[in-house]
Amino acid sequence: MQVMQHLFLLFAGSIVGFFSGLLGIGGGILMFPLLLYVPPMLGLDGISVKNITGLTMIQGFFASLSAMFFYKKHNLVNRSLVRTLGFSLFASALIGSFVSKLVPDKPLLFIFGTLAFAASVLMLIPRGYSNDDLTEDKVEFHKSTAVLIGISIGFFIGLVGQGGAFIIIPLLLYVLKIPLRVALGSTLAIGLFSSSAGLVGKIATDQVPFQLTAALLLGAVPAARFGGAVARQTKTYFLRWLLAGVIIFTAVKIWADII
Repeated sequence: MQVMQHLFLLFAGSIVGFFSGLLGIGGGILMFPLLLYVPPMLGLDGISVKNITGLTMIQGFFASLSAMFFYKKHNLVNRSLVRTLGFSLFASALIGSFVSKLVPDKPLLFIFGTLAFAASVLMLIPRGYSNDDLTEDKVEFHKSTAVLIGISIGFFIGLVGQGGAFIIIPLLLYVLKIPLRVALGSTLAIGLFSSSAGLVGKIATDQVPFQLTAALLLGAVPAARFGGAVARQTKTYFLRWLLAGVIIFTAVKIWADII
């Protein structure tokens, strides 16, 4: 049974890692429901929500790191945006990750579902695509707004064990008006701040099942780089709607379970 569980985690890591690189997400919004719902369906031991938040945080960190190097190579990571939003996210996400130990599973699911619903609404707002292929040196943004975004959502990201890309990307696209490819690449780097802060809290409060992480990362890290390579050849229109579909599907599933 333990071998089957590790094979499942290797497969889950590979699938989610690919989408991490393709869509510029740490993968938590996919990994969370995958680890929560699929093991019992396969006759495997279930994983607690708190352990899932720890696994998604560590997977998100290393998958983001792997894919980010690919995006940086192609001038799609804006350093100023990463620093401005990243540092503000780090502080509030760190607090949230420590507080999460005290929060029952049901409220954590409710918070996750609320964030996913808000992201879904944003992704359905019509937008143009003419600037989406711009490189990071052409990007300008309002720094005070970026700091406010980081502080306001970081705490909740830390609570639910997410890098937060599923909510950060819509905010970059629709609030800060960042071109899509730069938003994807920069979000991977920004996610390193929030996921590392959350990871510190999860490890310190014993919410990371280390015996399960090796198989997860073995699949996630190389798949994330491959996903980034595929994203470079994919039209931004398709990437935007694929990301929207992933977010909406996850939000619907989580809210169905909460209700």
